[in-house]
Amino acid sequence: MAIVAGVDSSTQSTKILVIDTETGATLREGRAPHPEGTEVHPHAWYTAFEEAVTSIGGIDDVEAISVAGQQHGCVLLDAQGAVIRPAQLWNDTKSATAARELISEFGEDFWAKSVGSVPVASLTVTKLRWLADNEPENVDKIAAVCLPHDWLSWKISSSTDLRDLATDRSDASGTGYVDCETDAYRYDIIAAALRISEDKARSIIFPKIVAPYEKIGVLGEQWGTAIIGPGAGDNAGATLGLNLKHGQATLSIGTSGVVAAISPHPVQDTKSGITGFSDANGEWLPLACTLNGSLIQNYFCELLGVSFEELGKLASMAEPGAGGMVLVPYFGGERTPNLPHANASIHGMTPSSMTRENFARLAYEGLACLMRGALETIRQAGITVDSALLIGGAAQSLALTHIMADILDIPLEVPQPGEYVAKGAARQAARVLGATSEGGEWEPRIIRRITPQEPNPSWERYANITAQLFHS
Repeated sequence: MAIVAGVDSSTQSTKILVIDTETGATLREGRAPHPEGTEVHPHAWYTAFEEAVTSIGGIDDVEAISVAGQQHGCVLLDAQGAVIRPAQLWNDTKSATAARELISEFGEDFWAKSVGSVPVASLTVTKLRWLADNEPENVDKIAAVCLPHDWLSWKISSSTDLRDLATDRSDASGTGYVDCETDAYRYDIIAAALRISEDKARSIIFPKIVAPYEKIGVLGEQWGTAIIGPGAGDNAGATLGLNLKHGQATLSIGTSGVVAAISPHPVQDTKSGITGFSDANGEWLPLACTLNGSLIQNYFCELLGVSFEELGKLASMAEPGAGGMVLVPYFGGERTPNLPHANASIHGMTPSSMTRENFARLAYEGLACLMRGALETIRQAGITVDSALLIGGAAQSLALTHIMADILDIPLEVPQPGEYVAKGAARQAARVLGATSEGGEWEPRIIRRITPQEPNPSWERYANITAQLFHS
């Protein structure tokens, strides 16, 4: 038996799980909050790690640890290893103009073929361009650039040498300056983003991109003697935690909606909005993200003056198809498909269809159609998806899960809610150690299985309407 730890350093908090590798059982777990905002000083993550470790009585018994975390954040260090400025996080959108400039300068095809993703404001490369245009004095101070999980892994290690910074393929693939086929840094892109020469770009330290399950260091003595694994981006960490298989997808419905699936090849998409991430296993993890998600339910709860539970009951009383009405739920614009300035709309309203039950059903069917569209985008990239794991807060709605299965037309499984990013990091730590990470409680416990039951005409109507509105 061995004991390992997995850390999820997310936007909101640090979570840590200590796990028995033989059974997969969680022995201890702790958490500590992060400050809010779109810019955060990285030392807040270190402090939260300290607090989370203290809350579980330490990690002296842990033999291996890995850190997974929020992607895209930009951590800048000077020659002494000090943080130059607060880290710009993935949700800092002030680099949107920089994203548009970079697309204009190189073209969408260049970006898709080079790094697997056309720049959006979340990607790290756009934050480097913003820095060059708005804080050139800080560009001159840069000795190293890393991501949140890279920095925390290094900070809790026994090293203070910037050359020991390391990252993994999954997190590196979300920067916008790592080649999607070779996993090598594109110094031509880095130089262009920072408006510096390529020689100067090469003088900056970027974390070594290590192989899956490679040891990158050991903990600082105050924490114990555990070896440190490469870590992962949060999406790849969750995939490890859920033990996702080929042919499966994860459907995560929170404020936004995310569909991700394992691919044996990189996806280089210019039009559909797929982000071409790598996974933490040596393959790829293309991801389609929607801007609209569970908030669709909120809007209809307010419209009908009901609770979430009451919305579900009303929706279950209506027939599939919501009386012929179709919701195009682009309330805040949309990312998949890429329509940032679109609005929501309801089609097919008649006097007889406008019942409370049909409107409740419309909310769920609109969300389900949106996710079906994201799923079809993944499939169009040549990836087979025959079933899905449905996660996120909205997955607890029985009405939604049944409607989702019918409209997606694939079996769905709902795993028990859990800290799957931290669990994935722990699974990685176990494999770095050479310990078991299969069977028992390592596998997600499925609390609900749903198979498609009722033919639902809404997807075909939705696809036809959105094609006429946005693609004609």
